[in-house]
Amino acid sequence: MKEQKNAEPDAFVASCPSRELLARIAEKWSMLVIVALKSKEMRFGELKNQIEGVSQKMLTQTLRNLERDGFVKRVAYNEMPLRVEYSLTPLGQKLVPWIEQLKMWVEQHLFEIQAAQVQFLRNKNDGLKEY
Repeated sequence: MKEQKNAEPDAFVASCPSRELLARIAEKWSMLVIVALKSKEMRFGELKNQIEGVSQKMLTQTLRNLERDGFVKRVAYNEMPLRVEYSLTPLGQKLVPWIEQLKMWVEQHLFEIQAAQVQFLRNKNDGLKEY
């Protein structure tokens, strides 16, 4: 087992808090929320509409985690009905270029990746026939 030899964060060390944070940031809903909030404040319903497929529970959990970690700011206005808006903090804004680059890379290479997945399944199925 690898031990952390100094106080520097190292996500390869199981006990390092950076590992948990990396997993949370790399989670698909977190990445999509960060990109969605890159240029404007949004209400919960707007976010839910923009990010197809996210459940209310997952969006709530994701926003809470991002707020707790300092990436998202939540502002509740004392109005009837209650209005809540979410925006990125300066720390969250610093993540945007990294996540956008990864998102663009995936979109640009999607067909290559899908072809590799199909080939993998073909190879796997062909291998089963040999037994």
